[in-house]
Amino acid sequence: MNRFQNSSACGHSLRLPAVCLLFLVCVCLSGSLAGAAETIELKETATQKWYKGNLHTHSLWSDGDDYLEMIADWYKSHGYDFLSFTDHNVLSNSERWTVPEKNKGKLHAYKELKKRFPDWVEERKNKEGQIEVRLRTFEEVSDKLGEPGKYLLIQSEEVTDRFKNYPVHMNATNVHSLLTPLGGKSVYEVMQNNTNALLSQRERTGQKMMIHLNHPNFHYGVTAEDLMKVVGENFFEVYNGHPGVNDSGDEAHASTEQIWDIILTKRLAELKLPIMYGLGTDDGHNYHKIPSRASEPGRGWVVILSEKLEPEALVEALEAGRFYASSGIRLKSVTYSDQGIQIEIDPEEGVSYTTDFIGTLEGYPRRGMPVLDKRGQEINTTQRYSKKIGDTLKSVKGTSASYELTGKEIYVRAVVRSSKLHPNPSETGEVERAWVQPVAGPAAPKE
Repeated sequence: MNRFQNSSACGHSLRLPAVCLLFLVCVCLSGSLAGAAETIELKETATQKWYKGNLHTHSLWSDGDDYLEMIADWYKSHGYDFLSFTDHNVLSNSERWTVPEKNKGKLHAYKELKKRFPDWVEERKNKEGQIEVRLRTFEEVSDKLGEPGKYLLIQSEEVTDRFKNYPVHMNATNVHSLLTPLGGKSVYEVMQNNTNALLSQRERTGQKMMIHLNHPNFHYGVTAEDLMKVVGENFFEVYNGHPGVNDSGDEAHASTEQIWDIILTKRLAELKLPIMYGLGTDDGHNYHKIPSRASEPGRGWVVILSEKLEPEALVEALEAGRFYASSGIRLKSVTYSDQGIQIEIDPEEGVSYTTDFIGTLEGYPRRGMPVLDKRGQEINTTQRYSKKIGDTLKSVKGTSASYELTGKEIYVRAVVRSSKLHPNPSETGEVERAWVQPVAGPAAPKE
């Protein structure tokens, strides 16, 4: 058995709906870098390519301030290979009209639309004499701007739910039809219910799709303890470009990276659940004054290694862990083997790089401690754990970095930091980064 063998995605102690079992079996059989029996090298070849894309985007169909075609055009002109539209609880597949003077884009967005697509805009006047513009559907925009093998648009949805005053938002990528938020009796149950709904649609339609948790620190709605238990949901946003989502946490709340390490440790070593992968996304809402401190495009993305630029091929590659997340750094290759991990960076002139290999070793303290407020009352937040969970195992400077296994690792992941400041960051002062996906180590329990 390979040292990177994942804790079984098919075997677990939780009771599951049959559809979840079928989905997890599917994931197991599709293979992943964590379960490969041979060395896995993620790099471009004659048959596979790195594809850059964003999985979290909003438009005038919900709370964004621009038209689908303008947003798609921005990403296309800025070198992206694919873009996923994820408006809140809606798919852009119906007839809808908007009054430019009243929508979030105002007259500026309308004028820019007419300038860019002068023969494309469909207008009419309403009873008040105001101009209305028909919002183009996803299919229309995809037909106009998509190019097979070069630029892909993906129909998706942000399933926007909550428990009490805690927001629970999950992105459903490549959905077949609209998913209605199902709610639940806890934050965990809300996530599990909506995950089950996507898995049911996937099983029913045969269309490959995936779900991921958005911005866990948005209003600090989701804790590591909530997310770690969700079965069939193996992705979350470690980086979200919205300035209001608190990626770094604060004194009372764990950062998204700390949440990731807690989840990885607990899922692999205690819950017998698969690896949780970390995504980078924009969560773009504002497209007219770039750069600013609004929620804008171009901040975070994923780079997926795939043979085809097609929705199902990209989902399959994501599920197999054949990708990295980035806010600016490009990687040439990532190699996983029984010996360890090797990373090759595609350097930018004048920029230096530091790679931290992060993981948890066997024998870590398992217990977490509740976080208390000034009155001694427990805060609804991720508990505090030992620093041995998500410890920095090795740091390497330069454009090439490697980590050699000792036999004690539950998992290992890596984050690469550059000396270059992000040109338009989610949080001020950020440097550009890349997040290399985790693998289960030799000390992770095996079935």
